[in-house]
Amino acid sequence: IRTKIDRENLCEKSLNCTIEFDVLTLPTEHLQLFHIEVEILDINDNAPQFPRPVIPIEISKTAAVGTRIPLDSATDPDVGENSLNTYSLTPSDFFMIDILTRTDGAKYAELVVLKELDREVRASCELQLTASDSGVPPKFGTTLLKISITDSNDNNPVFEKPSYVINLLENSPLGSLLIDLNATDPDEGTNGKIVYSFSSHVSPKILETFKINSDNGHLTLMRKVDFESTNSYDIDVQAQDMGPNSMPAHCKVIIKVVDVNDNKPDISINLMSTGNEEIAYISETAPVDTFVALVRVDDLDSGLNGEVECRLHGQGHFRLQKTYEKNYMILTNVTLDREKKSEYSLSVIAEDKGSPSLSTIKHFTVQVQDENDNAPKFEKSRYEISKAENNIPGVYLSSVRASDPDLGPNGQVSYSILETTVHGSSISTYVTIDRSDGDIYALRTFDREDVSQISFLVQAQDSGSPPLRSNVTVVLTVLDENDNRPVIMMPQLWDHTADVPLSKYAEAGDVVTVVHAIDRDSGANGNLSCSVVGGNEAGYFAMDAKTCEIRTNISMQDVPQDHVELTIQVQDHGSQPLSTRALLRLSLHENIENHMNPHLTVGRTEDGSLNVSRIIIFSLFLHQNAACAVVLL
Repeated sequence: IRTKIDRENLCEKSLNCTIEFDVLTLPTEHLQLFHIEVEILDINDNAPQFPRPVIPIEISKTAAVGTRIPLDSATDPDVGENSLNTYSLTPSDFFMIDILTRTDGAKYAELVVLKELDREVRASCELQLTASDSGVPPKFGTTLLKISITDSNDNNPVFEKPSYVINLLENSPLGSLLIDLNATDPDEGTNGKIVYSFSSHVSPKILETFKINSDNGHLTLMRKVDFESTNSYDIDVQAQDMGPNSMPAHCKVIIKVVDVNDNKPDISINLMSTGNEEIAYISETAPVDTFVALVRVDDLDSGLNGEVECRLHGQGHFRLQKTYEKNYMILTNVTLDREKKSEYSLSVIAEDKGSPSLSTIKHFTVQVQDENDNAPKFEKSRYEISKAENNIPGVYLSSVRASDPDLGPNGQVSYSILETTVHGSSISTYVTIDRSDGDIYALRTFDREDVSQISFLVQAQDSGSPPLRSNVTVVLTVLDENDNRPVIMMPQLWDHTADVPLSKYAEAGDVVTVVHAIDRDSGANGNLSCSVVGGNEAGYFAMDAKTCEIRTNISMQDVPQDHVELTIQVQDHGSQPLSTRALLRLSLHENIENHMNPHLTVGRTEDGSLNVSRIIIFSLFLHQNAACAVVLL
């Protein structure tokens, strides 16, 4: 208990006083709800108390035996046995008290005349009125009755009835006439003129709520009454003539307030998860039957007017479950997915059974909180990019993009390249990636003839805890540029020059030699053509552009000189072609027969054996290209 509990402030005069609250076990995904009712027991900590310490009373000496005079009521905020139980009066031969009970259960006392009064014998007296409760030990409150015996007035007013009962609808308009009280006095003049008023001991609440016309006794409504606050009023009215030594007449007006359906149901929603009473937050990973909110409905009306039906309006992802009496829980009906729907608008509707019925609607929002339940997803399943060789280091190559529908850090994506090797070197020496936007850059100048294709993995990772990842393959193809000149492999060159022996008896159409060349470039950049560009002005020889064979156009016996120098050119087919030139020195010899096949230019003896003294074989392997050459000397 954090503070002192005062039952009287908490429940006033209600016999049953309880403090109700609900206890929830956390987390809400495994909710247990306990409804707690704490009954507050009354202790006798208040004594009865009169509104004033002295009550002056004037009674005519001619008052008849049995005349009743209402007295101030004492109040005791305690209840049950601790509340006001009885009154007592100092013993007197002339007066006694009669203890009565009002419609609300409160007890009050009336002073009753026991004997005829004689003013000449005793003009006044003082009696102590005591109010006591039944507590253990009992408590008391007292007031002093100062009674004065006055001279007589021939006739006193008389009401038609000692009490009246009126039913008053709680929605009656202000100014409504409740009753026309009528008291009669047969005297003439001022002795017969009657003035109506409330008795001096009526409560301030009665004075604020009702008005009595002093001239005609009309009792009217001054302030709205509320059945739920006070369902009955006991009003003491007196009528007194204006003559000297007038003795007032008393009557009681009992007003019973009739309930009408004037209160809409009240809806209280406790969202538990936030201080904002209009927004509930729930994780998208919450299982079915996860607690969302507590709902309580009340209606101050009585009977059917106060019976309330409650329902939940909105998507079928939630349901309303009654726990006890006027209390409900809102639970999830399905699993939620923030990426599909992040917010729900729900309405709790409470409707009473009055006729016509009254209803109340209260709206609130359920916001689905993000969880890191989605890994980044790349836009493509595979990225293929290309870049021409001889690039500048640092040049932009391409971009990869991954998206993550989660929120905040759960959806923030960073990129990295997973470690691998390319021809023995780390991938990190070839390419790099911007962690924030997925842009890929070259770190070196690519040479297609060294590396024609690079394959690596890019990883996208969110910033959740724990983080989620996904990978994608990136294939980088290095495009060829015409950056390599043809290389002549055969015949063997020394300082761009080769000596080629030729039989003086070679006939027209014989093969002189075949030029073999390679080009490391690919495609058109590596396709070669051969031509004679110098020394063949006489047209002794012809060179096939494709096969690079050099053949005689005439019989060598018709050539006047012993040697001929031809300048040949091997050129690729690039858009900006590259070429290589060589000087072939053809020597005509008597002792060399020319029986060259299309791929070999050598001398042979008469028996067909090779007329060579040395054979040299060249075998070259340049990455994906291979070449083989045979030199016969």
